[in-house]
Amino acid sequence: MIELYGMGSPNVLKIVLMLEELELPYRFHQVNVWGGEQFSEEFRRRNPNAKVPVIVDAEGPEGKPYTVFESGAILLYLAEKAGRLLPPKGAARYDAMQWLMIQLTGVGPMFGQFVHFTRFVPTPIDYAQSRYRTEALRLIDLLESRLGETAYLGGADYTIADIATYPWLRATRRNNFLSLDNRPNVTRWMAAIEKRPAAMRLEAKAAEIAKVGEAHRAAASAEDMDRVFGRGRFARTA
Repeated sequence: MIELYGMGSPNVLKIVLMLEELELPYRFHQVNVWGGEQFSEEFRRRNPNAKVPVIVDAEGPEGKPYTVFESGAILLYLAEKAGRLLPPKGAARYDAMQWLMIQLTGVGPMFGQFVHFTRFVPTPIDYAQSRYRTEALRLIDLLESRLGETAYLGGADYTIADIATYPWLRATRRNNFLSLDNRPNVTRWMAAIEKRPAAMRLEAKAAEIAKVGEAHRAAASAEDMDRVFGRGRFARTA
């Protein structure tokens, strides 16, 4: 059994999607990130970086329990554990890994900063919104170009590169953060993933997770929000 600790963010949903694709048994544990649960000593023992997602695999290497944090590392771990969704060798493996890195170092950080400076900043900052919107749209166009050449991001086959990226585009479309209009290749790719049984199961699970998360956010105090975002008395200068 795999224990998954998370909330409703795309970085967590990519792990839910991966586990559903692999049909591995797992339990989901909702972490109240808005209330600061990730900063507790108990949680930091799982991830010293105090972020979700985290998994604990009861049947890890050598049959012993093993903890993995960072979403990209979790995807690689699960792919190698199951022997699926990542080519075992050759150019196809590195193609998939390159596009996985595009999500980890580009799509996730840039989309995340755009959402932050659009939804959560106390005072709107035009420069920040423009910068991150521009970079996020550039990355969407990069995906559009790639998907004009191949069926999936890694190539002909569906891999962890797609699993990592799909939840970010899903959130973008559902919340109208950025326009996906006039990107037919991205639209075709998303439709292909949405037809997969695992993605259908993800939708049901995501709705449950979001409902709890919304209640957590509604109950969060101003100080809770400052701690999550590292602002106010939690801001650092050294």
